[in-house]
Amino acid sequence: MSTISVFDMAGKQVSETELNDEIFGITPNEAVMHAMVVNYLANQRQGTQSTLTRTEVSGGGRKPWRQKGTGHARQGSTRAPQWYHGGVALGPKPRDYRYALNKKVRRLAMKSALSTKVLDNNMIVLDALALDSYKTKTIADMLKALGVEGKALIVTAEADAKVIKSAANIPGVKTAAVNTLNVYDILNYDKFIVVKNAVGKIEEVYA
Repeated sequence: MSTISVFDMAGKQVSETELNDEIFGITPNEAVMHAMVVNYLANQRQGTQSTLTRTEVSGGGRKPWRQKGTGHARQGSTRAPQWYHGGVALGPKPRDYRYALNKKVRRLAMKSALSTKVLDNNMIVLDALALDSYKTKTIADMLKALGVEGKALIVTAEADAKVIKSAANIPGVKTAAVNTLNVYDILNYDKFIVVKNAVGKIEEVYA
């Protein structure tokens, strides 16, 4: 078991906590993390792009000119792709880009991403994150006290409306509950700020 410092919202170290090395201390597998990120981005695609084929555009009810003797190339329809307002050849049609990775790959990718943050000293553990009201300044002051610059992901054990809305107006800051955590967000944000009780929940889920 490795240990990590625990800070309060004022940026002061208040204690230390142990991390499960099977989750936060493995050798990161870059290939698996890459596969998970590609899968996540593919699953976000709407797949609603569409073009009209030659069977769907208007016109082309008859042959534009006779087959021979005109000096022009032979043409059968003005719906053909080379014609203005013709159909698109091999264009995209609505499709579902979603695909699934197996459970072992997903778990290994998550453990690798979490371990990466610990190895790079980009994981910050908070003893608690409690807001009395919806106030962006409280979150901004906390980030400043913790010395966080750039993009940051704040993770709570459960969805907290006050935390979510208070952080929403800060550029580069995103909030997530443990049950919505994904590899892409962990790797995409510079700092991984997680509440202490959320660490325990992560260890329960991925142990």
